[in-house]
Amino acid sequence: FLDTNGAHQETSVTVDVPDLEENYLKQIADPEVKKLLDDKDIKGAWLKGLNGLNVCSQKGLVEMFDSSIGAGSVVMPYGGKYQLTETQTMIAKLPVLKGKTDTVTMMSYGFDPYLSSWSPYHGAVYAVTESMAKIVAGGGDFSKIRFTFQEYFRRMTSDPERWSQPFAALLGAYDAQIGYGLPSIGGKDSMSGSFNEIDVPPTLVSFAVDVAEKKDVITPELKEAGNVLVQFWFEKDEYDIPVYEHVMQTYRFITELMRAGKVRSAYALDSAGLMAGVSKMAFGNMLGVEFDAELKKIDLFENCLGDIVLEMSPRDAQELLEEKYPQADELKFRKIGLVRSDGLFSWQDITVTMSEALDAWKSRLEKVFPTKAETGTEPVKSDVYSTDKIYICKNKVAKPVVFIPVFPGTNCEYDSAKAFKRAGADVVTRVFRNQSAEDIRQSVAVFEKDIAGAQIIMFPGGFSAGDEPDGSAKFFATAFQNEHIKEAVMKLLNERDGLALGICNGFQALIKLGLVPYGEIAGQTKDSPTLTYNTINRHISKMVYTKVVSNKSPWLMGAEPGAVYVTPASHGEGRFVASKEWIEKLFANGQVATQYADPEGNVTMDEEWNINGSYAAIEGITSPDGRCYGKMAHAERRGDGVAVNIYGQQDLKIFESGVEYFR
Repeated sequence: FLDTNGAHQETSVTVDVPDLEENYLKQIADPEVKKLLDDKDIKGAWLKGLNGLNVCSQKGLVEMFDSSIGAGSVVMPYGGKYQLTETQTMIAKLPVLKGKTDTVTMMSYGFDPYLSSWSPYHGAVYAVTESMAKIVAGGGDFSKIRFTFQEYFRRMTSDPERWSQPFAALLGAYDAQIGYGLPSIGGKDSMSGSFNEIDVPPTLVSFAVDVAEKKDVITPELKEAGNVLVQFWFEKDEYDIPVYEHVMQTYRFITELMRAGKVRSAYALDSAGLMAGVSKMAFGNMLGVEFDAELKKIDLFENCLGDIVLEMSPRDAQELLEEKYPQADELKFRKIGLVRSDGLFSWQDITVTMSEALDAWKSRLEKVFPTKAETGTEPVKSDVYSTDKIYICKNKVAKPVVFIPVFPGTNCEYDSAKAFKRAGADVVTRVFRNQSAEDIRQSVAVFEKDIAGAQIIMFPGGFSAGDEPDGSAKFFATAFQNEHIKEAVMKLLNERDGLALGICNGFQALIKLGLVPYGEIAGQTKDSPTLTYNTINRHISKMVYTKVVSNKSPWLMGAEPGAVYVTPASHGEGRFVASKEWIEKLFANGQVATQYADPEGNVTMDEEWNINGSYAAIEGITSPDGRCYGKMAHAERRGDGVAVNIYGQQDLKIFESGVEYFR
């Protein structure tokens, strides 16, 4: 397998043959599910399957990682109106510093440790095939795929039998590559997966990488009641190895259907089978599924590695099932059910409610990776403040200049600059240098000059100085307390009718400086509103729905009062905390600009929507006159073709409103 450049090495290998009686591909993957099926408890098997470790929700783990930085994530990790359908393929826009791009990169993986433990050869073949299936289900063209493999095996010795696993796995991966005509272009191997007598399962993970256009992307959440679900599968030889030519024929045809606009959603199935995969497709928009009564019990739970389920309109599905596509004659597919609006899953006389299914799916890891810290769901006051006394700029400028300060740890300056440039502003981005006393003196002088030439100052998100010590945005606040910089900022606000915006870490900076809620750099007192750690005590990255509850700020001139907008959030310290007196004062003065809400605009303390446990579900506040605006959710991380599996209006038009204010 390797070009050793003349350093000849050899070893003897004894290859184990998998036991036909224990054929994993012909078994129910989860033994507990199998037992319930044997006992004829279909509903119990359904719920147990959703609760299995290899099927259950990992949302509490996934939310720890920032999925929206760079405004390039075409699909978020969980999609649908309720963000509950897991995404199988990473799809992101190709990052460009200037201009636009429609090019997206895609990456998926395939690996089943139980299959590989039974047969490393089959495990590798199906790892390659599964990684391809996920790319195809996401809208990619499999013929462009390149692979990279991660291999991990028990420690090797001179014992020929210990070489069986890597030999068989690499041979299987090689066979699949030759069969599909697709190369691996990189990889990582390790043969030290042993501790005393404990060995890792033979592991060869296939990562499939592809390039596509954003218009080709298909997302997995079910879209509409009445649509038809169709399952595609492929032929296997007498050794249960995929017939590679038939796999390619099947995947090619699915891609043709997608390009013709006949596929609404798609999902690549795995060893957990049809029941688990289709249930997860349904969760995102809380739609139900009526499975075809002619399906057998085993059809719902059998191993379906590499199969793909498509959601199609009734008309398009009818054309397919009536064999109006000549190229489909040799393919294997069947109608498996209908999408229903009531959130129920049914097969013959068995019915599973959405709440039962979600509870089984969510509960397994909730104690390990919680998604909520508090259970309260009480409603919160959410009156819309309306005034005709909106601050009008007296110093008009055709093209305002935005000053964006960058500190060590800041990471949203590129997204923020792009957002303002797209809105028609000029942007000056300046790094605060701090490696020496002289650097700091020079930075203060440069900052003072830049602010003097600007109309807007924007504090971007990130982790200023690592958010240490004692909380976030300390570096921002310390630097801007400097008398020269402080004076320049106040002149911008008071003499040139300027604006200030702070998002996430920038909101924390505005709070610490006092620009919100006071409207001037006054610092904080012990009773001032503040931002502290999320109630769940970890970083949270997800899309949040925010309701506009005041029209007082120039920053929200382009937003509709009372409307709900969906925006990426990503923070560890976003919980707004204030005394009852302060909260009442902020609402009475129209300074509460935005509140966390559900998709229908209901504001509650439910941490599904009020993700950090903010008092009164407050997401953003302004200064008394509305010209300084701080908010937690990243309005700058918006773009064409971004977060396409998230439902709702994404553009608050904050940046356009800020620019228009000066015109």
